This record gives sequence, C-alpha cells and structure tokens, in this order.
Amino acid sequence: MTTTQFETRWAIDPDAAALMGTDELRDNFHISGLFTPGEVNLTYTHYDRMIVGGAMPVDAPLPLEAIKPTGTKGFLDRREVVIVNIGGEAKISAGGTDYVLGTRDMLYLGMGTAGVSFASVDAAKPAKLYLLSAPAHAALPARHIRIGDARRIDLGAQATSNERSIFQFIHPEGAKTCQLVVGMTQLAPGSVWNTMPAHIHDRRMEAYLYFDLPETARVIHLMGEPDETRHIVMANEEAVLSPGWSIHSGAGTSNYAFIWAMAGDNVDYTDVDPVRLEDIR
Repeated sequence: MTTTQFETRWAIDPDAAALMGTDELRDNFHISGLFTPGEVNLTYTHYDRMIVGGAMPVDAPLPLEAIKPTGTKGFLDRREVVIVNIGGEAKISAGGTDYVLGTRDMLYLGMGTAGVSFASVDAAKPAKLYLLSAPAHAALPARHIRIGDARRIDLGAQATSNERSIFQFIHPEGAKTCQLVVGMTQLAPGSVWNTMPAHIHDRRMEAYLYFDLPETARVIHLMGEPDETRHIVMANEEAVLSPGWSIHSGAGTSNYAFIWAMAGDNVDYTDVDPVRLEDIR
C-alpha cells in the first residue's frame, strides 16, 4: 500500500479569482494536511509545475515516490527538490548518502537523484519535512544547508509591526538550482506583518508555509490583484499558493514564521514589481 497521497490544483486567472467566495478560494489556493503521520502528501500545481508537499515519517522510513502528474518513473527523473525540516531531527537517504537535518535545516537534491527516503531519528519527536519541487533542466549537486549557514537579512521595525529576519537558503550566490528559490522568514515578538508593502512577480509563482503559530492563532493571508484583493485565513502548518499575478502578504494574531518558495523564469530574489500601499484595494 502506498504511503503517498496527491492532489492537483489547476491554474486560476485573476478574473476568476475575483469572483470566488471563501470555499472556492480555499479549494484552489489553500493547502492543509501536509503533515500526516506515516504519509507523504503532495499537491501538484499548474503554477510553473510546482509541487508542494509534506512528509511525516514516524516508525518507518517513507519513500519519495513518483506520482502520475510527473509522468516519470522516479520522482526526481526530471525534477529538483528542496526539503526543509520544521519538526524533530530527520534522516534523509538520497543517492546512497544519508543526511541528518535538524529543525529548520534544508536539503537540496538535484535532477536524477534516486532512492530518496525520509525517516525520523526519534519516533517520539517526528520530523516534519516540507517539500518543494519544480522541473529541472540540469543535474546539480546535493547541498545540505543548516539554518546557521543560511544568508540572514534583518528588516523592518517594531514600530511598524514587521521586525523580521529573512534566511535565504537558496540564492544565486549560494547553492545552485535550476529554478527553485527558497527561504524562511521569522517575525520578532510583537511583529505580525509580512511582505508589506506588497509586490507581484509575473515571472514566477510563490508558495508560503506558515508555521510556529499557536494552535489558536491565525494569519490573515492577503492575495489577489493589487486593486482586487481577497484573503484566506491560515492556521499553523498550512500552505497557500500565490500565482504570479497575485500579491502575497499577511498579518497574524501573533508572531510566526513562514517558508517562501518560488519557481519560474529566473532565480533573482529582487526581481519584483513593487505595489504602493495606497494602490492596494
């Protein structure tokens, strides 16, 4: 019996999104149930063919299996993947090599990597592995990046409720990828806003995973065209898809962390089209 579950999300245009109610927005952009004990859960999206997923190994290793939408025998035959651990210590086997990931460590695996499986070092403290995969055109070397080795950028201020630290795992001067760009943002206590003023980037999509939220806390995630915004209420360890035409911002009822990942035409983190706050509706 397979331990892998998957679903597909079709691309939605801005005119269609503007007509959607709460349930429709959640059905198309919101992702929950990523971390189910003993399962790998994948969402194949038609936004730059990004796959967003989660694996939560407990008593036995979980294989990274190919799914029908990829059309390949192995999951990474024509893809690359970034794996970020937000749970207990993990052991990832890939291509005959074992990697041990602590909390908030990241592993990049390139196209053609075979024999990938996920395990928890301590079943009582299971790993929670967030998976981000996109099509690849070249086989690039694996790279284990610990949270302490990520490039850190401190931004914002307490006065504007957006004091935060950005940890760039994948960037042009660091680990090489074909198209994935991945990082993590940690908001300081008392800060709740992320990515405001907002921006869009038509050249690539983005996905957010919100985590480190108290169970009773929520993030109000803003999406949509700048002059036609909508919102989705996000709980702990839930993800949201952001098409290239949409802003992606949010405010929480407490501070939190989120992992952001992009795939598309380029890997330039600064290639964005800013949106003035006074132009957002």
